[in-house]
Parts: sequence; structure tokens; C-alpha cells
Amino acid sequence: MTDLDLDHPVVTAACERLTLEQKVRLLTGQDFWSTYPVEEVGLRSLVLSDGPSGVRGPVWDERSPSLNLPSATALASSWDPDVARRYGEISAAEARRKDVDVVLGPTINLHRSPLGGRHFEAFSEDPLLTGRLAAAYVAGCQGRGVGATPKHYVANDWETDRFTASAQVSERALRELYLAAFEEAVVEGRPWMLMSAYNSVNGTTASEHPLLADPLKEDWGFDGVVVSDWGGVRSLDAARAAQDLAMPGPDGPWGEALVAAVREGAVPESAVDDKVRRILLLAARVGGLEGVAVEPVEHVGPAAGVAFAREAAVEGTVLLENDGVLPLDPQRVRRVAVLGQNADTARTQGGGSATVLPERVVSPLEGIREALPDADVTYAVGALAHTGLSELPLSEVTDPETGEPGVLVRFLDEDDGVLWTEHRRSTALVYFGGEAPVAASTWFEVVAEWTPSEDGPVDLGFESVGHGTVDLDGERVLEETAEAIGDQLGASILHPPAARATVEVVAGRRHTVRLRFDMRTRDRMMEGAFGLTLGTAPAPRDPEALVADAVAAAHGADVAVVVVGTSSKEESEGFDRESLELPGAQDRLVAAVAASGTPTVVVVNSGSPVLLPWRADVAALLVGYFGGQEMGRAVADVLTGAAEPGGRLPTTWPAAQADLPVQDVTPVDGVLAYDEGVHIGHRAWLRAGTTPAYWFGAGRGYTTWEVDTPTLDGAPDGVTVRTRATNTGDRAGKHVVQVYLERPGSAVDRPARWFAGHAVVRAVAGEGAPVTVDLGRRRFAHWDEAAGDWAVEPGEYLVHVAESVDRVLHTARVVVADDWGVVPA
Repeated sequence: MTDLDLDHPVVTAACERLTLEQKVRLLTGQDFWSTYPVEEVGLRSLVLSDGPSGVRGPVWDERSPSLNLPSATALASSWDPDVARRYGEISAAEARRKDVDVVLGPTINLHRSPLGGRHFEAFSEDPLLTGRLAAAYVAGCQGRGVGATPKHYVANDWETDRFTASAQVSERALRELYLAAFEEAVVEGRPWMLMSAYNSVNGTTASEHPLLADPLKEDWGFDGVVVSDWGGVRSLDAARAAQDLAMPGPDGPWGEALVAAVREGAVPESAVDDKVRRILLLAARVGGLEGVAVEPVEHVGPAAGVAFAREAAVEGTVLLENDGVLPLDPQRVRRVAVLGQNADTARTQGGGSATVLPERVVSPLEGIREALPDADVTYAVGALAHTGLSELPLSEVTDPETGEPGVLVRFLDEDDGVLWTEHRRSTALVYFGGEAPVAASTWFEVVAEWTPSEDGPVDLGFESVGHGTVDLDGERVLEETAEAIGDQLGASILHPPAARATVEVVAGRRHTVRLRFDMRTRDRMMEGAFGLTLGTAPAPRDPEALVADAVAAAHGADVAVVVVGTSSKEESEGFDRESLELPGAQDRLVAAVAASGTPTVVVVNSGSPVLLPWRADVAALLVGYFGGQEMGRAVADVLTGAAEPGGRLPTTWPAAQADLPVQDVTPVDGVLAYDEGVHIGHRAWLRAGTTPAYWFGAGRGYTTWEVDTPTLDGAPDGVTVRTRATNTGDRAGKHVVQVYLERPGSAVDRPARWFAGHAVVRAVAGEGAPVTVDLGRRRFAHWDEAAGDWAVEPGEYLVHVAESVDRVLHTARVVVADDWGVVPA
């Protein structure tokens, strides 16, 4: 498919045969997830789907389950482009299984601050690491015939007021950081689609921005489709710019208005033709345009996807502390205490549009019990991490019409006439596309026969925006209007408020539950979108009593495994974080268990940095992120040494929130000022001179490594660093050799040290492998705003070979001459 381009004769001929009205219609989706077909030119409809950590497909429905891969932060922690490439290949297989042509991922906005709420969905604080992994993801996905979509272009690194606010950012910071991540992904990965952001950049809406033309299409040679974020096109100005496709449809700001603008000369038809040709080229690439043959691709089956989810979770697990307690010996461990709410109900993915619905999730508790069949594995909740409502378990609900596990869902008109009926297997319901008459309904109703497995009291209610009632056994127990939290776009799906009432229930007794919701009061994010969860939350319990129960469980155990983490109230699309502290009494839980004398291993189940005040007091510390549906087995693999913890931190973790060098993620008067310039992540920490809890690049395995003194070879286009890494331990392992640059005495405001390249090494005990890291001219360059171009400052540079940004193993010098000649010194 490499020979397909915008000048392909079939693409050209198809564009020429279309009328202006047909062309313009192609530029807006025909519904939430698909484009218009044009049978006259052999163009079928193309289906897009949310990713990036799985492929949901065109419906948000548990009856159409999807593979739930580890979060992007877990993928980035592998530091391995080969893992990212296979991640893309598995995503493509899932896409084809669901008849999807383009995956809306990967998300490659930067971790400017860990307070950004969508941190879990993006890769790293560093643009080079982000871009290289994204390019591999794109190549893997598109190598299997499915388009990939790096997003959100550009400087979309926060959630608060993201639809209206503007990032105020210097040209240099744009080029060296925020655009650089996309540049690497576009130039090396050659994606077939790219998504523009909601926000503005320096006062101009992203979908109308000149950056879509230059550097994206002109300098970088992007020949794909620029699709909007959903609802991100607001005017005809986007049609005059290099925005190509407005989603969702069928309505939007273009349509007849754009046809008229072209006829009046306000928008040149050549601009419309360029957009159409890109859509036709995309169709040709994914097999959606007659006359263009694409090579058949063999995709792996679902079982291979599940196996890869487990492998990817292991690759992304970061071991930060280990006093020798790990790996556990399954033959010697007799009693294990597993503690923490997230051990039993782990978060496998972040919230928002990246959500997929897996068929099955393996919890850490289940994975540990499976891996240690001869051990006595006890469990105590220890501390509550989740404060919202949980859907009613499928095992406890029966559809009153079918008698099968599940619930009856109905959309009703104003006279209670039935417009639509569904028999669902979940009480967490989202409609984001599909055929359900969301906009036409007056009432939404959920009815179930509910048989609780435990006695009450419990809180029963709903999460959504609007007015609803809940009846239990014919008695009204709740009537409330749930108000949106803030004014975020799509609050009912992304950040729903809860309405609840405490009720008494009896285990084993069947109760009839009826929820009735007034659709006239719903959150009208988009005309066809709606979300609601009918569920329960446990009655309040004494936090100290829960901790005491956990400590009692830990006493006498060979090891205590405490799983701590965040909930959907801390990390999700649609809002930013206010605190990096673990919710509830989880810190108290870890401290108390660690003080019990039982060796304590902590697994962190969050998508982004959290504070770990007890980190020096535990025997071992693992970061598992949102580990996908196989997280439990991956955790067990690492704990028992069946697999090597393969991760290194792609983002610096703070010791205290006050130490964060970048804390501002809240726009003021519609503007978020990126006043830190090029100093984010490890660059900012080094500049501030503050020591974090764990640096960028940190992580260890179960073996030891020795890296030889490097040699440097100069070349006209850069420097090649050569060394050798040897496994000096007693088991096979993985090592990440990292290279950083430094420019002493620079006249330019440069970072104290910056990431420039890396290599992943795998070797058995006693063996090693050569390491080669190429440092091209751009690794030394900075953006000269006055010249409007890249420039390399002549003089001496230090080349650091390291195992993390703070742990330098070897340093060499190179001298850059005025004419860019590079000489190792």
C-alpha cells in the first residue's frame, strides 16, 4: 500500500466525477461513527472507532465486548517500539473483527503535568519517546490494513474547559515539545488519519489553525485525513483551513453553507477537492474504494489478543523498590494476604471515550490465587478507593421479561408508548451512536429483578445528569435531579454526578427495581449521546476498622500484597485532577500493613503518578498502571518471577505535590499559559533542582547489568553511540540503555539535560548484546524563533549513557563545529 498517494489515478478519477454537493457531503460524517458512501464512484462508508487501548466499535454495548489492552502509560513504560508495533497489530485485528476501518488512537499529547486528567491515555512527558512509540503503534496498525489516528493536534494537555480554552505557548515550546511528538509519529509512522483538538492554540481554534497546513501537511508531508474531535468543527473557517473531515454527522457547520461559500468564492473549490481526495485515498488504503486492490491481511484471533494483553501488561510493569522479597517462590510461599479494594475490583482502563467493554477481567486477587494454588490466599478490603456507584452485578439481576440474567431497558414517548426495547446485560449504559432513539425519547426506563448477595443497608441510585426516580418493590425510594459537576462537555458520560438513597435489602431475597429518567432533563452534549448507571455503593464503614481487619489478615502471612489505586473520580476524560493523593485511607492502609512486620509488596493501580509517602517502608513497589483485562495474571507473573518486570517510567513521579514544577492545568479567562516554555517533565525537575520520588527512566528487573564504556562515531548527520550491555545476573532479563545530551555553558535557554535516544536489550544470564543509539542532528538542535528554523549551537556537548535520567553510567564529549561537523572529543 506504499504506492498509494493523492495522485493515484483512481482517487483522481473518483474526485473528478463527484458534484460539488457530493464532495461537501463527504466532508461530514453520516452519523456518529461512519462516513458517507458514494456508490457511483465505488466508495463505501468508512467506520471509525474510539481507541486507543482497545477498539470499542460503533456501539457502546457489553453484548459486543472488546479486548481491553493496558493503558497508554503502561505501553509507554515498556520503552519498546516492538511492543508498541504489536499493540498496533492487535488493535487492527480487533478493528477488523468489529468491521472498523480506522482506530482513533494513539493519544500522544504530552504529560505536561500529572494533574492532567487524561494522563493515562497518553504516553510520556518526553516528545521523542512519545513520538517513537506512536510511530511504531501506527506502523503496526496500518501494516494490517487499518488506519491509525494520532491525536489530539495540538497542545491538548489538560481537560478543564478544553472545548473553549486556548493554550498560550511559545513557538519554540510548540516545536521542541508539543509538535515534536506529532512530527516523529507523522514522519516516521505515516498515519492515514490525524485528529485535531478541541482547544485553541494562541487564540485560534485547533480545527481552524494554520498548523494543520504547515508544518503538518507541507513540511512533514502528511497525506492523510485530518478528522475533528467530535464536535470540534464549529465554523466555515475550518473548511478554509486544512481540516478535512467534521465528525460526527449528519449535521454540522458545513453542508449547504459550505456549498454556498464555494459558489460565492469564499472557499476555493480546490480546498474542498484536497479534502475529498484525502478521504478517497484513506478509503483506498483500507479497502473501501473500488478499483484499488489491497493485499489481504491475516489477522490473529481473539486468543492471541488476550495473550498479548497479558504480555503487554508485564512489559509495562515498573519495579521501583525491591529489598529481595521479589520474586516470590511459589514452592515456599504458604500464606499470602491480598489487601485493598483495587485488588478485587481493579481498574483496567481509564474513563471516557477510551473505554471499552471487555468480556472478562482478571483481578489481581484472582491472578494471585491462580498462580499460587497451594498457598492460603486471604483477602481483606483494607480501604475503599471507589466512591461512586458500581453497576448491579450481572449475577444478581434478572430481566423481568426474558428471565435471563440482565435488565429490561425501554425508551418511551411522552405518553409512555414504547419506542425501543433492549435486553441488556449491564446496568452501566452508554449510548454514543447506534440506533437507540435517544433524542426522540421522553422517558428512559430500566427494570430488573434484583437479588443481592449481601444484606443491606446499601446506597441505591443512579449516575447521570438530570431528573430520575428509583422505586424498590413498588415504593419510591429516590427522586432527585443530579446536577452536572462543572460545565464539562459530556458530563453524563465522562463525569456523571450521583443521586442515591440508603435502602435495606436482604441477601437472597428478590427485589424489583425500577428506574425512570426524564430525558428532557438530560445532558445534551450531542443529540444522540446519553449515559446512565443504575447501581449501588456500600454503606459507609469505619476506615480504621477496615485497616485493622487488613493488618490482622497480614499477621502471620509470608507476604502481604497491597493493591492501591485511583477511581474514576480521580482519573478520567473530561476533568483534571486536584490531588495526587490516593483516595480514601489507602496511605494509612499501606503504612499500617508495612508496620505489621510482614513483608509488604505494593502494586499501584493508577494510570498516572500518585503520591507514595510510605515508599521507603515497603519491601517492594510495583507500578502496574491500568493493566488491561489480563492485569491480574500479569501482576502474578511479575510477583512470582514467571516474567520479568519490563517497565521504566516514561514520566517523573513526584514525592510531594508541592514539588511539581508544572501545576497549572486550569485556564484563567479562557487561557492556559504554558509559561514553563520548554521545561516540562525531567527537564523541569532538573532545572528546579528538586528531587522527585522517582525519575524519568527509573525501573529495575530481577537481574543485574553492566554497560561498557561507549565509543562515539561522528558523521555528517550526527553521532552514533556504541556500547555493550551484559546480563551479569543469574536469570534472563531486559535492560533499557538511555542516552541524554547536555550543553554546558549554552547561550540558549536549554534544559540541563534532555533525552536523546535509547535501546532495549534482552539477554540470558551471562550474555550480552551490542547497543547502538543514533543521535541525529535534530537531537542537538533547538528552534530558533528569530530564524523560524532549527539551529545547532556550536560547541561542546556531553553525551550521557544512563539507566535513568539521574543515574548516569558513562559520559563522553562531542564538539559541534560551525558547519555542523561533529567530532568526538
